[in-house]
Amino acid sequence: MSYIQLIDIIKEYGCKGEVVHALNKVNFNVEKGEMIAVLGTSGSGKSTLLNLIGCLDKCTGGKYLLDGKDITNYNDTELAITRNMKIGFIFQNFSLITDYNVIENVEMPLVYRNLLLGKDKKLNKHEIKDLALRHLKEVGMDGYANKKINELSGGQQQRVAIARALVNTPDIILADEPTGSLDKSNSLNIINILKNINKNINTTIIVVTHDEQIAKFCDRIISMEDGVIINSTKM
Repeated sequence: MSYIQLIDIIKEYGCKGEVVHALNKVNFNVEKGEMIAVLGTSGSGKSTLLNLIGCLDKCTGGKYLLDGKDITNYNDTELAITRNMKIGFIFQNFSLITDYNVIENVEMPLVYRNLLLGKDKKLNKHEIKDLALRHLKEVGMDGYANKKINELSGGQQQRVAIARALVNTPDIILADEPTGSLDKSNSLNIINILKNINKNINTTIIVVTHDEQIAKFCDRIISMEDGVIINSTKM
């Protein structure tokens, strides 16, 4: 059984009295450990697809199975727990908290996890700090742990964002245009870090991108248009 299974997924929005079909009967399977690129123009449905997989949004119709469990009708609390336990996110604009330093940003998913879990499963402050430092080291940013976010370059900020995505040891990393704000050199550094994560710890990674050169680093490329997957190509 595929790790991610989307079956006849529909996502509709109301807009000025009309129904917009952001996703229209999408069927999409992802195997454990795959690295997949999702290509498409603005409005093709690729970010909506990522939000649904990441439990940030719910479908209007169809079925979503994650790791063999039907999570289609999960409530908001169940989705939040699933999101925190299984999924890491990387965004184009980094989405780091500028009032916090580097290590505090990386610690945030663990702090939030402590709020969701029972007392016997909580991590103490030392365990949280050790995990954050370990993942900063993985992306070459352990020497910047106490730096403020606004002291970092764009490439450095995205590496911090990757460490934050990794800190919960997620099964899945979802990256929405992770190189969209970076130059070519930093873009290649970021995609190579993601590729190494995928190879070394078998993390499933889905990358939404408009850059075909970045997409070629992935195992499979999905093309979307008007809320439909129109092509799937293995690399």
